[in-house]
Amino acid sequence: MTTYGLTDEHHMIAETVRSFVEKEIYPHEALVESTGEVPGEIAQEIRRKTLELGFYACNFPESVGCAGLNHLEFALVERELGRGSMALTHFFGRPQNILMACTGDQVERYLMPAVRGERMDALAMTEPGAGSDVRGMKCAAVRDGGDWVVNGTKHFISGAEHADFIIVFIATGEDQTPKGPKKRITAFLVDRGTPGFTIRDGYKSVSHRGYKNMILDFDDCRLPEAQVLGEVDGGFEVMNTWLYATRITVATMSVGRARRVFEYAVNYAAEREQFGQKIGKFQGVSFQLADMITEIDAADLLTLASADRLDRCLPANREIASAKLYASEMLARVTDAAIQIHGGMGLMDDFPLERFWRDARVERIWDGTSEIQRHIISRDLLRALGA
Repeated sequence: MTTYGLTDEHHMIAETVRSFVEKEIYPHEALVESTGEVPGEIAQEIRRKTLELGFYACNFPESVGCAGLNHLEFALVERELGRGSMALTHFFGRPQNILMACTGDQVERYLMPAVRGERMDALAMTEPGAGSDVRGMKCAAVRDGGDWVVNGTKHFISGAEHADFIIVFIATGEDQTPKGPKKRITAFLVDRGTPGFTIRDGYKSVSHRGYKNMILDFDDCRLPEAQVLGEVDGGFEVMNTWLYATRITVATMSVGRARRVFEYAVNYAAEREQFGQKIGKFQGVSFQLADMITEIDAADLLTLASADRLDRCLPANREIASAKLYASEMLARVTDAAIQIHGGMGLMDDFPLERFWRDARVERIWDGTSEIQRHIISRDLLRALGA
């Protein structure tokens, strides 16, 4: 495993979380995979043990009573959580860091309960007609007296079935620009049970079973001004700040999952015999293993380097996009190679490889598709040259 100059404390963080995942997450994965559900008692137990461990909301600062891990340290946590089922590690508890934008009464209503594990949050941005094109969202809010009245739909909202409140990005106006209309976007805090707001089942996905996506409907949902998170029309800036964190998360979790997959592959190659010898002795297999670990280490270094740039307050947009792009596509190649090494057994339920293979597919789509990452990278390169 690559070290990237990590300290003993960094290794302790990674090893602590890895041990937690192996002991508290792995034993429940088969149940979640077969039922598509996380039993409430298991969810509560994971959350309780995470709180006892001192890692709940570890992405939040010490000023709100949390561990205050920096970007690099938190990347190590996410990397190890990536080894386990997302449906289960969801309860390890990493509230959206943009809750630090809470002010006034919002602090005690949303921020503090979230970091103490008393209330769970989710984030809603994507719509049926607005995925990568965030500015194309149609879910809109209009002023009515001192309130905002919201109408529209959000979909693909992860974690909403467990959330006590949702951070929702909503169009609150439109500006005319030389390039055409440009939506103004505002972030709102919306409590479950708010009149006019409903959460319903989403689509059945082949990836990350048990980690459900939900649909949010707003029908003349009335929200007071106090529910605005940050500034009115300032949601896009808040959104960009959040996307830094989520893209690093996708990259780090892809690395963690790839390392687990690689362990299955290398152990199988060292044990399985064909034609009178271990299959790992055949270059057709051993060279695949060499390529796999090289790509995993490269993705690991790229991801940790991007997190380190954030900690050093250096520009990191391109580096984070590169990490997300490379790590997510690396995971696809590694899971496919692992199945090839296992042969037909790799696609059977007896091994978890077919699950990792299915799960890997979505990483190139959510939190910014591979195409969007390539756009970010290329524009960063060319903009400096005036192109």
